Order: sequence, then structure tokens, then C-alpha cells
Amino acid sequence: MRLLPLLTPAHALFLDFDGTLTELAPRPDAVRIASGLVPTLAALHDQLGGALAIVTGRPEADIDGFLAPLRLPLASEHGAQYRLGDTAVPAVTPPDLEPVLRMAEGLAAQYPGLLVERKRASVALHYRLAPHLEALCHDALASVVRHLDGVELLRGKCVLEAKPRGVHKGQAILDFMTQPPFAGRMPVFVGDDVTDEAGFAAVQALGGWGIKVGEGPTMAQHRCMTPAALRGWLSAARTQWGSPAPLAPGR
Repeated sequence: MRLLPLLTPAHALFLDFDGTLTELAPRPDAVRIASGLVPTLAALHDQLGGALAIVTGRPEADIDGFLAPLRLPLASEHGAQYRLGDTAVPAVTPPDLEPVLRMAEGLAAQYPGLLVERKRASVALHYRLAPHLEALCHDALASVVRHLDGVELLRGKCVLEAKPRGVHKGQAILDFMTQPPFAGRMPVFVGDDVTDEAGFAAVQALGGWGIKVGEGPTMAQHRCMTPAALRGWLSAARTQWGSPAPLAPGR
């Protein structure tokens, strides 16, 4: 058994959502919140002096709906939207994604199992229910994105997302770390996907550490194998700062 490092009240904690705090689901709206997660996050937010944020590809409304009544600091849509106080503000000007949306909706109309998600600053095409269509979806969206200024295509777990170029979770974390209550703390970021690697790079460049949830190559210094194990570690930190919680075998 390996232990994750001890989380202390001196850290700033950044958490991905899908595949990290929750198990992945066939559809974005089918995610289930584990019993005790919201109280644990609320308590940690208080114990960390407010220095706990969700950093996710999800829209703001999704996270607030799943974690209600809790409203945490939030970098949504991979960092295209920030919420540090009561009000969310765009971190970037959204590009014109109508050509991508038309292509994605055309594919979804033609192939059962594809799901289009329109966000404020991005368009996501989910193929978890039709994984055999990955190459077709990628090639189709890439053919559109390459002709759009300021847009790039991001690969995730069974999802392709057209988003503003240069927007990523790492930049969101770096920006949050310049603001109270995050400034001056040691950052920790937990994520599960290739889209989280920029976040791992950011916290480790600042002297903090990244935690990869699940299998697969990563630059994160630490790993646990399941969202349930991660939730156990968070729960232990909530109630006992003095000793780390054991997790499933990692690296």
C-alpha cells in the first residue's frame, strides 16, 4: 500500500470533477454524487481558509447543480470561466464555434450514441456510447477546427472538445494562485485525464504536487487508483490532519 502525502491546512487544493471526485458515467448528466462528498468538500473549504477550487471541463451550472448547496471557487470549461467570489467572469473571449457545432450536431444526427454538449466557450462531442466512432469524430472536428482562428481540439476520455486556444487547467491554477486565499500556499491538483496534465505541470512548477487518479502515463508525482480512494483521502484530511490515509496501490 502506498500513502499519498499529507494534506495540511497550508495547502491550496484544486480538484477535477469527473473521474476524480466522481466515477465516470455514460452521459454527463448521469453522474452520481457519493454520499458524504458535499459535506467533506464544505468542511475542507473551511479548514483551508477557502483555498479549495474545482477545476473542470464542466460548465459552471453543472458543478453547482451536482454540489448544491455548496458553491466553491471554480475554474470551469477548462479555465475559460473563473469564479473566485460570488460572480463568474470569462477568462477569455469565446471564439466563433458555430462551424464546429454544426459538424458535431450533424454527426450526432447521423450516428446514434454521440452526444453534443454546447458550453459558453467550447463545443464537446461525447462518444462514450459509441467508442468505435472515435477516429471518425476526431477527423471530422479536426477538419473544421484547423480553419478557425484561436481554436484548438482537445482530446479527453471519450470526448473531443473544441475550445479557445491556450485555455487550459494549468493556466487557471496559476491565475488562482496569484489571488487570495490561494496565494502563498502550496498547491495540490488532483485529476484523472490527459486534460489534467497541464494542471499537474502548473502545481509542480510552483513546488506543489499533482495526484493522478487511475491508470495511464502522467507527469503527476503521486497516484491513487479510484475516485473512491481519493474521496477516502479527502475525508480523512477533513477529520484528522495528523496522518495520511492509505490508498489503493499506486506508483
